[in-house]
Amino acid sequence: MTALPEIDTAYLRSTLETLLSIPSPSGYTDEIARWTMEEIQKMGIETELTRRGAIRARIAGKAAQPARGVIAHLDTLGAIVRQVKKNGRLAVAPIGHWSSRFAEGARGTLFSEKGTFRGTILPLKASGHVYADEVDEQPVSWNQVEFRIDMPIYSQEDAERACMAIGDIIAIDPQPEFFDNGYIVSRHLDDKAGVAAMLAAMKAIKESGQTPAVDTLFLFSITEEIGSGASSILTHDIASMVAIDNGAVAPGQGSRETGVTIAMGDMTGPFDYHLTRKLIDLCRAHDIRHQRDHFEHYRSDNASAVEGGADVRTALVTFGIDASHGYERTHMNAPCSVAQLVAAFVLSPVDILRDAQELGDLKGFPEQPHEAAKGSSGHRTD
Repeated sequence: MTALPEIDTAYLRSTLETLLSIPSPSGYTDEIARWTMEEIQKMGIETELTRRGAIRARIAGKAAQPARGVIAHLDTLGAIVRQVKKNGRLAVAPIGHWSSRFAEGARGTLFSEKGTFRGTILPLKASGHVYADEVDEQPVSWNQVEFRIDMPIYSQEDAERACMAIGDIIAIDPQPEFFDNGYIVSRHLDDKAGVAAMLAAMKAIKESGQTPAVDTLFLFSITEEIGSGASSILTHDIASMVAIDNGAVAPGQGSRETGVTIAMGDMTGPFDYHLTRKLIDLCRAHDIRHQRDHFEHYRSDNASAVEGGADVRTALVTFGIDASHGYERTHMNAPCSVAQLVAAFVLSPVDILRDAQELGDLKGFPEQPHEAAKGSSGHRTD
């Protein structure tokens, strides 16, 4: 078995720090697309950019088919102005699916025609000295929060003179903290830790001089948080695709903040049987710490790919995050383990050669086991 290339953990961390510093809510991803594409080009990897800014990078393999894909998303959660209020504050709606509970108190940057403005998302009743217990009695709802600009703006006219308008996008500050014990606390680890892991895997593969078994496309989507993701970047020659995203750490879940968590299914159904078990076998073969999970209220780039009509095997590998889509926390060991598994997958031989064909007969079509487990009572005969 070929040894895996070493993952540069210092590079992964510094890359994550840079990614977190670039605001990229869905719909405002041009800057992070530009930075990411230039970073890939520094590695000497072939890249191309869609008209909206999704990235496709290709490392040639020993054979062209069946091509593989690995995907992570550059976009994050955010907010959008839906109304300029009479008091000069801004009513907002979420970009992506997240609770206003985690928006209250968040600092952010508003992007207007005139330029950027700093501000805070606050509940409508924000002062205990004024509203007393009513502060704690407010419902949790996006209708119960507003964006306060840090300028002398006290009326709708003030805000409009400053060129603030419906449709302005707000990026939420990540507030990252990296600890000596390996923990990372930050908003937007979903999915910037995944992007950093994928870039680290690409760097390791390229510098190792090893050649992937088949052509591998590394995809960076820009609209995953709003549901379309991979549908605008996936190519028809990709037969199997591994998505990288966050794994929800919570009571009753199998995800952890260390190791790689392999998702067996989510709200859209089970992932591909053969591809998922290949990833588990690679973890065992290369001694990569791993666990399994199932996500009931979750979807990823895989969903948009399949819903868009792609005939592609899909699997999902995740870095465990505590408080996903809130005040997120993970450990460096998790994205590093993800990077190791991505490298192992890309360099591993193809198991289902028939996948090189879009259509065919039964020859080479895989099988799923139906035999009774050893020591079990076997199949019923009645």
